[in-house]
Amino acid sequence: MAADTGCQWRVGCLTAMARKTDTADSSDPLAPLTLAVGQEDLLLDRAVQQVVAAARAADADTDVRDLTSDQLQPGTLAELTSPSLFAERKVVIVRNAQDLPADTIKDVKAYLGAPAEEITLVLLHAGGAKGKGLLDAARKAGAREVACPKMTKPADRLSFVRSEFRALGRSATPEACQALVDAIGSDLRELASAVSQLVADVEGTIDEAVVGRYYTGRAEASSFTVADRAVEGRAAEALEALRWSLSTGVAPVMITSALAQGVRAIGKLSSARGGRPADLARELGMPPWKIDRVRQQMRGWTPDGVAAALTAVAAADAGVKGGGDDPEYALEKAVVAVARAARAARAGGR
Repeated sequence: MAADTGCQWRVGCLTAMARKTDTADSSDPLAPLTLAVGQEDLLLDRAVQQVVAAARAADADTDVRDLTSDQLQPGTLAELTSPSLFAERKVVIVRNAQDLPADTIKDVKAYLGAPAEEITLVLLHAGGAKGKGLLDAARKAGAREVACPKMTKPADRLSFVRSEFRALGRSATPEACQALVDAIGSDLRELASAVSQLVADVEGTIDEAVVGRYYTGRAEASSFTVADRAVEGRAAEALEALRWSLSTGVAPVMITSALAQGVRAIGKLSSARGGRPADLARELGMPPWKIDRVRQQMRGWTPDGVAAALTAVAAADAGVKGGGDDPEYALEKAVVAVARAARAARAGGR
């Protein structure tokens, strides 16, 4: 009789799972399986928090088990997901699932074929080749997937800031979003915190002036401020921004990277076909507002100037990465070279 009861329970779970998979919205955080894929810690933590919050909203007594890959031993998952007399809801979180040992992966794959009712399994996986078999199995099982990619490109961080403002129901100008990214840098947690602070403290639309007031010093020290002044041909202001940046701890490699991005943007736009900012934005992979800014900056630039500036920036990059004795001098030299290249056409026309 006990065996029949256990069999009936498992069949019931399978039926419930099939029904839930067929009818549930793929965005439902209470789906039986959530797969968070990527290496951005903030996004991974948010994926977990969303599931836990939804589970506790459905049942305040939800039991949450948060495990690292080395804590999930063979047999542990079966123990955690076994039926309870009290039919309590559970959330089982497995971090770094790509590092699970082979025997435990077998357990997880077996569970994916027959998940338990009222239990949400959350797998955090870095993506990539390691542990790909588990990744594929989870996707095949119909997992709700949340992308958590590492945001290495400035454009990605800019999109993140915009989405943070939207999520909080506030508007911010494109220039304000860019200024915030320039001021804060690449740390998503700091960017999210800065957005929250601005939303809490400021009424109305958040503009560049507001960001400047809150992050004075950091914004001025931005590597992109150095690059903007240099590509505009304003050598003295670029050098002043450079010295301030270095004195406040901005890494030299961030400055050479910003200079390279600024010069490349001018080269891309100067060689692009004419058109509306929106069309050019799609073609060049830039936001429309940046197209307008680069158009203003590119006055005075020539193809030879772009080539000379990129050469100077490459030399500075080598210098700050150990190829020279004085990184500061290498940067100053590059900034002056870029500013001169920006004025080349105007100087030639005199």
